[in-house]
Amino acid sequence: MPAKPLDVITIGRSSVDLYGAQVGGRLEDMASFNKYIGGSPTNMAAGMARLGLKSALITRVGDEHMGRFIREELAREGVNTQGVITDPSRLTALVILGIRDEHQFPLIFYRENCADMALCEEDIDENFIASARAVVATGTHLSHPRTEAAVLKALKLARKHGLQTALDIDYRPNLWGLAGHGAGEARFIESAAVTAKLQAHLALFDLIVGTEEEFHIAGGSTDTLAALRAVRAVSGAVLVCKRGAAGAVAFTGAIPASLDDGQTGAGFPIEVFNVLGAGDGFMSGLTKGWLDGADWPTALKYANACGAFAVSRHGCTPAYPSWQELQFFLKRGVKTPALRKDAELEQVHWATNRRQTWGDLRIFAFDHRAQLEEMAGATPEKIGRFKELCLQATQSVAAGRAGFGLLCDNRLGKTALHRAAGKGLWIGRPVEWPASRPLALEPELGPDFGGLNEWPLEHIVKVLCFCHPEDAQDVRAAQEDTLQRLFHACRRNRLELLLEIIPSKVGAVDDATTAKLIERFYDIGIYPDWWKLEPMQSDAAWAATCAAITARDPFVQGIVILGLGQSESELAASFRLAAKYPLVKGFAVGRTIHADVGAGWMAGRVDDATAVAQMAQNYTRMCSYWDDARATGDRT
Repeated sequence: MPAKPLDVITIGRSSVDLYGAQVGGRLEDMASFNKYIGGSPTNMAAGMARLGLKSALITRVGDEHMGRFIREELAREGVNTQGVITDPSRLTALVILGIRDEHQFPLIFYRENCADMALCEEDIDENFIASARAVVATGTHLSHPRTEAAVLKALKLARKHGLQTALDIDYRPNLWGLAGHGAGEARFIESAAVTAKLQAHLALFDLIVGTEEEFHIAGGSTDTLAALRAVRAVSGAVLVCKRGAAGAVAFTGAIPASLDDGQTGAGFPIEVFNVLGAGDGFMSGLTKGWLDGADWPTALKYANACGAFAVSRHGCTPAYPSWQELQFFLKRGVKTPALRKDAELEQVHWATNRRQTWGDLRIFAFDHRAQLEEMAGATPEKIGRFKELCLQATQSVAAGRAGFGLLCDNRLGKTALHRAAGKGLWIGRPVEWPASRPLALEPELGPDFGGLNEWPLEHIVKVLCFCHPEDAQDVRAAQEDTLQRLFHACRRNRLELLLEIIPSKVGAVDDATTAKLIERFYDIGIYPDWWKLEPMQSDAAWAATCAAITARDPFVQGIVILGLGQSESELAASFRLAAKYPLVKGFAVGRTIHADVGAGWMAGRVDDATAVAQMAQNYTRMCSYWDDARATGDRT
């Protein structure tokens, strides 16, 4: 059969999870919350995409900020959003939840007349269903006649077009109206009505997945084997029963005398930190194996591993592994039961699940502070206004295209920095105190770097360190301590880090100087997402540098070249040399673009429009130098 555009479509709930950041207390005592996408089918669609499946979601979201957040996050994860309907009158569902301990998870559903519960038959497009290999439904959307009709239409179309079908029972009693608002964490309440509803539809599925309690509700018995036999009586599906720490078991035929007699996959002895979202992670891994045609022990191994990741980390979707991470974990195994404290594993997780990856980058750097303050006529107010003009020039050249960006500070360029938000630009923001050595940071970060928790996630932390392999021990120790603490603060706040190093301002350099510095930073546990490096003058220097990075971090975003105030001809020559190396993604140049214009503008010799036009021209030429170098260079 010809390949289909999609591997799997999930259908049902979609919400924003506001996840308590504090752990070990009551929800009443949690002071701050992290925002993630949520809802079982939404989590699964994202988890499946991370594992390399072409996934899509059918749901509804509100016509507001939270609905747009879900759309944007799904797109970042690689999920097809064609089936995500914007509801003009209902709000996106919210869930407020937290981690009390490894067993308790206070949870409140805000789902009164929410958008996803308005999903209806008209939202199910036959051609869209036919474009996939499988449909995965969850039990919650069988709880209301309108959403039930939508799910049944999707399943019947799936059958018509030869798709595989799966059900995650996903039993939440209060979403069936069986428990109060404060009982969100309740997992089982007996109900003959719910059992009858589920059993009426079980024959529509090729795969049915649930915990023992979920099979109890589907089978109408609190004896697990009896419940499984009751499900088997109405469905020929493969039944996968999740058993918590005991792993999971698959039954392809008659239910045997013991749960232990089914097919099982390898399990993983890990420390349970957060049980929420584990089932959706499990289903993501299971579906990957199922649709790839793996045997059930292999599919269950994937599922168990993905569930292990979920119970070890904060949040649901953010915890799920990429395919590269899963393979790394299966090959290497468990080194520490608390997976979130495994630095090697967490680096792979972070680096293979970034919010965005970039191709070539053309960055206009106007994060300068001291250089602008030294200009005749400059004041903080005028510098701020000039940076707004720099932003206008950036946007004029970018013209909405991908691959453009800026560096801008918050102290003098706050207005420009804020106006750049949401424009599709790469945005870097400096934290170093200008020209400091040993490295010192801007006061806004605070002594514990707590100021980073105010940063938008699209901002990339840029830090410039003047360093050299032959630095005195006290200088090296001070700078490395600051950079280590900054690196961990960035990860804690889910922010990427760009590390800029300029050894030529400290001492003599040769072809190995930058590579030695890079190796040292990796040795002390600093893994920048980006490197910003001065233009090197030989192939040997670039080759040594790129080799030092790829040997330690094969998932790094890349290198951008800084300008050092060089002339355009000098930079064009350095671009031609660097563009041969795929790890070099582009440039981040400032003074060559804005210095002369800025001096004229500060002195009143250049008006706003002329300043924008001249900087746009300079920036455009810089982009052409890079693009020409990339197009004509022989890749190394």
